[in-house]
Order: sequence, then C-alpha cells, then structure tokens
Amino acid sequence: MALHPWTVSPDEAIAIQQQLRCRLILRWDGRPIETVGGVDVSIAAQEARAAIAVLGLADLSPIEGVVASAPLTFPYVPGLLAFREGPAILAAWARLRHKPDLLLFDGQGIAHPRGLGIASHMGLWLARPAIGVAKSRLYGQFKPPGPQAGDSSELRDPRTGEIIGIVLRTRARGAPLFISPGHLIDLPTAVAFVKRCMRGHRLPEPTHWAHKLAAGQSLFAAGDQPSLF
Repeated sequence: MALHPWTVSPDEAIAIQQQLRCRLILRWDGRPIETVGGVDVSIAAQEARAAIAVLGLADLSPIEGVVASAPLTFPYVPGLLAFREGPAILAAWARLRHKPDLLLFDGQGIAHPRGLGIASHMGLWLARPAIGVAKSRLYGQFKPPGPQAGDSSELRDPRTGEIIGIVLRTRARGAPLFISPGHLIDLPTAVAFVKRCMRGHRLPEPTHWAHKLAAGQSLFAAGDQPSLF
C-alpha cells in the first residue's frame, strides 16, 4: 500500500516524515530470518539506480540481485533522501522474486533529525524489518569507538540523550559504521544482525554487494547468474 505521493515539496516531505515517525515499531518480534537484503542507490545524471542484493543469512551466499532505475524528481536535501531514492528502490523491489526477510540499507534508520531515515521510511513502505547501516553520521553525538574491529560507542540524540544508534568499527583503524534500527527491530538486535553479516569488508555483505550491483557489477560469477536482472 502506498504511504504517500512522491511528487511533493521539501516542506511537504518533512511533514510526511513527521507523520510516519509515529508509525515505526522499534521492537523485535523474534520472527525467523532466512534471507537478508542489502539496498544501495547510485545517482547518475538525472536518474537514481537502486540495487538490492539478497543473500542467505546462514552462509551469506547470493540468491538474487536486481537493479532498477527511476528519474530523479526530488532535489538533494539532507535528511530527505528517501524522497529522492525511494521510487527507484520500489522499482527494484518489484523485480525481486525472492523478497528478503530483513533489509539493510546504506543510510540511516532513526539516527535522523526527525527520526525517519531511509531505512525507517522504506521499512514502513515495504513492511519489512529494516536496519540503517550508514557510512557517515547524519545526526547524533558520539565518542569515537576504539581502534579495533568490534569496538563501538553509543550514538545519542543531542536533544533528549536517547541512544539512537551504535557507532561500530568493523575493521581495525578503519572508519566506523553508524547503525540504527529502521523499523520492526530494536537496536541490540539490529547490531547483532549487522555483525552476523560481516565478512572482512568495511560493510556487511548485503550492502557490500548491493553497492557493487548499483555500480554495475554482478552478484554472481560469470556463467552463474540465475537471478540477476
């Protein structure tokens, strides 16, 4: 079910975010998770290209990868990323034959000025548990985590002091990731899933492969592409 139109002004988009924030569910219901999808979007000229990579959670093996494009109809405004990239993500989602049980987004969950980053927004739209796994901070205060892989620190809302995310270093002395729950999940469970999806890259495998797909690379080895569109 569509939550709202995409052709809106920035002021209207902010009002939509404020309305949708009240609909988030930030608790985990213990549902079984067998597949996990990574979502990333690249921008070229006047087009957004969304990629979704679906992996099996047990061994992080690839199951399916899709890409889809949509014209850019919304300007670049920090904090309103979903209105720029959402239509392309929905187009990619429509192509999937294997809808993942859990989604990891290259972007924010509730670690957002209005508590509704792209992982929260699209998690609501797709009715799936969603996690924001961002490469940089959009909102919140934190102390840098220790230098080793696995070191972490809390990301707090400067207005309320609430913990809204975890800053996690995934490689020794590498730049950390900013993890926050998006929808249908709590923070400890979100961090646990992200850690479970790590395989030596800075990013968890689902978004690592989604990034490659968005850039035009394949999820599968040559000659073994059963589900790549």
